[in-house]
Amino acid sequence: MPRLESCTWSCSCTARGRHKNHLGDTAAGLAAKVGEMLSSSVSSSSLALVGRGARSPSTSSVSSNTSSSSTLNLSQHLVQRSVVLFVVGAFMALVLNLLQIQRNVTLFPEEVISTIFSSAWWVPPCCGTAAAVVGLLYPCIDSHLGEPHKFKREWASVMRCIAVFVGINHASAKLDFANNVQLSLTLAALSLGLWWTFDRSRSGLGLGITIAFVATLITQFLVYNGVYQYTSPDFLYIRSWLPCIFFSGGVTVGNIGRQLAMGIPEKPHND
Repeated sequence: MPRLESCTWSCSCTARGRHKNHLGDTAAGLAAKVGEMLSSSVSSSSLALVGRGARSPSTSSVSSNTSSSSTLNLSQHLVQRSVVLFVVGAFMALVLNLLQIQRNVTLFPEEVISTIFSSAWWVPPCCGTAAAVVGLLYPCIDSHLGEPHKFKREWASVMRCIAVFVGINHASAKLDFANNVQLSLTLAALSLGLWWTFDRSRSGLGLGITIAFVATLITQFLVYNGVYQYTSPDFLYIRSWLPCIFFSGGVTVGNIGRQLAMGIPEKPHND
């Protein structure tokens, strides 16, 4: 019996030792696997960071190139629009001023009338510059206010607007009324009709009134200093209907500028 008990005790001790050794081997294997997994995850994350760092310069360079190219395109488009507006303004100034001179509405010195264009040399560049400024200002104000102009956006409508403006200017020199007040009221109604027919925007109305006011002040300053003069002045050295001509001209040039700027994305209207 003592031998059997000692044998049993030795067997149980041996089994426990083997079980402990097996558990130790299993724990060591698990620890090794966990270490390998951690090392692989760290290496993969480091590679990903390295890849992102390697890709970020190229991405930033592409974005900078895109922004620079878009800025260059916008500047080129702006210069082209300015040139077109300048040429249109200078040509219209020559034609309409010649009509006013032939009807003896405006009077220039004799040496000016004897020139090839029958107008002062400064009239075309000044009117062309004013047309470029006004034509660029209209779409800029529309974009700033977030109210894109959508009413009759087509070149056919713009050409009709130009024809109506020329007709209003022609009427100011051709029509004969009992007094200048009746002529001024008629031209004012025609100018508002031009705005209602081809514009109908609050920005167009506000800019037209502002342009008429500023241009009238400049004209009064020029006439006061003897640069040229008007026959039968009835409103501070000028004709009372002249602000109507400036208003309709501003609306017309503004529509031309808006049509030229159709290729530029505009801000959505915020109701």
